[in-house]
Amino acid sequence: MSKKKEKKELPVQETPEEVLEEQTEELETPETDTQADTPGEGPETAPEETDSPAQEQLIPKEQFLRLAAEYDNYRKRTAKEKENLWTDAKADTVQAFLPVYDNLERALKQDTADEAYKKGVEMIMSQLKEVFAKLGITEIEAQGKPFDPNLHNAVMHIEDENLEENTVAQVFQAGFMLGEKVIRFAMVQVAN
Repeated sequence: MSKKKEKKELPVQETPEEVLEEQTEELETPETDTQADTPGEGPETAPEETDSPAQEQLIPKEQFLRLAAEYDNYRKRTAKEKENLWTDAKADTVQAFLPVYDNLERALKQDTADEAYKKGVEMIMSQLKEVFAKLGITEIEAQGKPFDPNLHNAVMHIEDENLEENTVAQVFQAGFMLGEKVIRFAMVQVAN
């Protein structure tokens, strides 16, 4: 006669820790077979049966740890994606305002007899720079700096003995960065 094994149904609301405790208790209670040994059910099959519950004990714990690690990776990945989306949105918004910045810069370079007008344009420009600063936008320093193709766009070359080779001689259009990301390259003239 063979011993019938009953499957124990787990309640739906049990935590992984409770499941592990129950499986551990099952392993600790020895079951003795009082039946006569029949071929195929002797002591040689007993170690396989004891290994199986031990393996079952590890599986839920491994699954739980794997699930926790996957959730942690998911949380970090979505946080990084949100940060990248926010950075891209800020960069796109600032790019829309850069023509306004350029026009204000041109207006400041023009001579005018009306001091109130000039002061108003200066105030608007300083406000725009403050907004850029709050958003983390910085102007790329170019004048007199060594030419860097990662930051500058050379549109002209000039022979100038007063400047070192590959030095920015003049800035035609200011460049801007958001953190390490270039929003617009500085348009410059480079000395040879």
